[in-house]
Amino acid sequence: MISKQLLLTYFYLLIYVCLSSGVILYNKWVLSPKYFKFPFPITLTMIHMGFSGVVAFFLIRVFKVVAPVKMTFQIYATCVIPISAFFASSLWFGNTAYLHISVAFIQMLKALMPVATFLVAVICGTDKLRCDVFLNMVLVSVGVVISSYGEIHFNVIGTAYQVTGIFAEALRLVLTQVLLQQKGLTLNPVTSLYYIAPCSFLFLFVPWYLLEKPGMEISQIQFNLSIFFSNALCALALNLSIFLVIGRTGAVTIRVAGVLKDWILIALSTIVFPESTITGLNIIGYAIALCGVVMYNYLKVKDVRASNQLPADSIPERSTKEWKLDKKSLDIYTDDGNNSNNVGNKAGSAASESIVVDEEAPLLPSSRLSYVGRSQVSSHTA
Repeated sequence: MISKQLLLTYFYLLIYVCLSSGVILYNKWVLSPKYFKFPFPITLTMIHMGFSGVVAFFLIRVFKVVAPVKMTFQIYATCVIPISAFFASSLWFGNTAYLHISVAFIQMLKALMPVATFLVAVICGTDKLRCDVFLNMVLVSVGVVISSYGEIHFNVIGTAYQVTGIFAEALRLVLTQVLLQQKGLTLNPVTSLYYIAPCSFLFLFVPWYLLEKPGMEISQIQFNLSIFFSNALCALALNLSIFLVIGRTGAVTIRVAGVLKDWILIALSTIVFPESTITGLNIIGYAIALCGVVMYNYLKVKDVRASNQLPADSIPERSTKEWKLDKKSLDIYTDDGNNSNNVGNKAGSAASESIVVDEEAPLLPSSRLSYVGRSQVSSHTA
């Protein structure tokens, strides 16, 4: 008989899959010139960043639900600002791709995420060039090339935007590990939003002013407050839901859920957007790419397991453990002085060991397991 705890775990996974798929489809619907007709991806991303930053501010400074971290000007200038720049770029390019290519093809291109992250990590010296991993990257790349060749509505501009966004996100992941983790600073989803969202908003203001503002005539814009509010709320909920799912299940399970989500999303996109067409070569190429991604995930988890000196046949899942949303997860604020900060930092470090980065919700901290790419917790793409 299935226990209540296991049912709750499956329920959290279902919420993650639904939110992750829903945010992508919602963004496509809002940006598409055929549906809501709001072809301003930078504006939409800025709305998300502004909303998330305001909510995080109230949670930390007003309601004091989450404890702030010790952030110095030096850390903010040398770590948060460059990370925010690449984060804003990945959201900008990723959302712009919705204007040119289908959701299904975008998901297939996102299989390149582990390739981009691995290459950037090797260049930055945070990972080593290994033959087995390199062969997996070749397999993923071949699969994506086959899938692209089979795309009926292939668009060079949309593909270039998406691939550029993927590499920007890869740089953000590696910078997060190199800059933040080496300084011993761990950010949970709320503190990440608090520090990164406002900075990303400011970075996006310049391209918005130059590229989108001149073309935005008030009389031609459908500014529906309920649409934009619900869209931003879904993006925020996705960021928080992934942290909840990680705490209940573990990194391996959410990777499996991420792969399942991709297939569901590809199928749903052809229903919601009938103009999207999937060919046999699309499916074959994407299946080949996913084989490489799965093998890459296995190698990375195996490496982390070996470094932690765990038994070879054990998988670090936590679905059988009771997990509560307390200090160990969101650093709940208490007026205990330095003691509360110490508890929060230790808990955050432990939690980040199993955090995965999703392209639909790229505000979570990266770790050694972040290099798994597709289960990535991006964009939202905001």
